Amino acid sequence: MERKLVLASHGKLASGINSSLELICGNQLAIEALDCYLTESFDLEKEVKELMERYREYELVVVTDIFGGSVNNEFLAHIDRSNFYLVAGMNLPFLVELSMQLQQAESLPKLIEASLETSKQSIQFCNPLISGELEEEEF
Repeated sequence: MERKLVLASHGKLASGINSSLELICGNQLAIEALDCYLTESFDLEKEVKELMERYREYELVVVTDIFGGSVNNEFLAHIDRSNFYLVAGMNLPFLVELSMQLQQAESLPKLIEASLETSKQSIQFCNPLISGELEEEEF
């Protein structure tokens, strides 16, 4: 079964992070960005239904920007669909990890869990880290 990764966000975050992802990992045809609410006529429900229908024969991973936001909530309506995986909280380290192994991973849920765990460690408050290193060097 083919696999597809969709990035969905309020505004242009999805296409922006996809651009960064392509710069780091190369162009990946299995990734699509859905930028929401860029026009007044944007219909989120319609866009999501069309996307879910278009990829009904795929294993589909959707990553949204904010848990509980309107974009995430619209996809939550499809959570019972088989072979559909929804992740909230888009960040580049997670997407690099996920996209590099998307096609060859045996289990998408396991890949998602492992990618989430790896990406959590990449979020750091640098000031205390550097201050601690400098203090250690002074002794």
